[in-house]
Amino acid sequence: MKRRQLFTLAAATAGFAALPGIAQAREGIDTGLDSDGAGDLAYLEGAFERHRGGCNGRTPDAVLGEMREDLALLAAVLRRPHPARDRTDRARTAAGISGLVAIVRHDRGDQADAHLWFATAARAVRESGDRRMTAWVLGRHAMVGLNYGAPGQAARIAAQARRAAGARPSGAAALAAAVNARALAAVGDLPGARRAVDDVRTPAEQLDGPESADTWFGYPAQKHHVHLSQAYTLLGDTRAAYRARDDALALTSSPSVMPRALIAMDTAACLRVDGDPGAAATMAGAVHDRLPPAHRSGLVHSRAQILHRHLDGAPRRLLGDALARGVRGAAARVEDALTAGPSVSTRHVFN
Repeated sequence: MKRRQLFTLAAATAGFAALPGIAQAREGIDTGLDSDGAGDLAYLEGAFERHRGGCNGRTPDAVLGEMREDLALLAAVLRRPHPARDRTDRARTAAGISGLVAIVRHDRGDQADAHLWFATAARAVRESGDRRMTAWVLGRHAMVGLNYGAPGQAARIAAQARRAAGARPSGAAALAAAVNARALAAVGDLPGARRAVDDVRTPAEQLDGPESADTWFGYPAQKHHVHLSQAYTLLGDTRAAYRARDDALALTSSPSVMPRALIAMDTAACLRVDGDPGAAATMAGAVHDRLPPAHRSGLVHSRAQILHRHLDGAPRRLLGDALARGVRGAAARVEDALTAGPSVSTRHVFN
């Protein structure tokens, strides 16, 4: 327990990038997939269930710090000899845990590492033959390109996810359709995006139990409305986007820092579409400034940058200044972490 607390504290003070062994853990998982070794996966299956619950107000660095020991265990388990009949379960668990790491790396803005972890998850899931897990891994992988300026790539991967999911309603199928809708809208395929939006409604309404759970593996109503909010914004239907935003906010709990910030960024994007770039820049800048320091990079920062590229004149300068303040603050935090001793971080809540 003390070791786990130490890793979590280190992540909170120095940033996850400073923790050793993460890249080696992914390499170990890849190596293990080459062998016939395995072991008892009961603990790791439980670990996957625990970790997939999401950040719940914690920073991405803290989440990854808590996962570090389980990643090392997974790599060790994959190197052990095991009966061939256990190979499917082993590969499925490896795919799930690797996918969770990829999600957090995506949220932090570590695009290259996110792609690497998703590639490892995809390799594992191919071995498992689990179509639902395959659709989940691909749908989540598509979000890297979607959120970091490669919507064409996102649309292709999301289309693969939809094919893997098949016609049966599932959280993975709904996620794939929602991401596909956003990506198609971003590349200008408005008819295709509208069809994907229509397609996601039916499976989303039919989900229950674990498929609709508020986890990284489920597709809850809150997540559904967040996806619709951006899809409608990209389609230029701001009235529908505002409705989806309000529905998402009503279902978002207060510790959910990043979802609230992203919903606010979508509102700023709607303001620009509606012809008020000044209000859009003011709102996005205020959201960025009010974010806890650990959340002023990665996904929220990328969304603000996308809006910044669509502005000009005074609104562009205003938002650019806010983004620059965030970069300076991040640099100062890195310097402080390198020179200061361990300290307990304060938990912030974005309201």
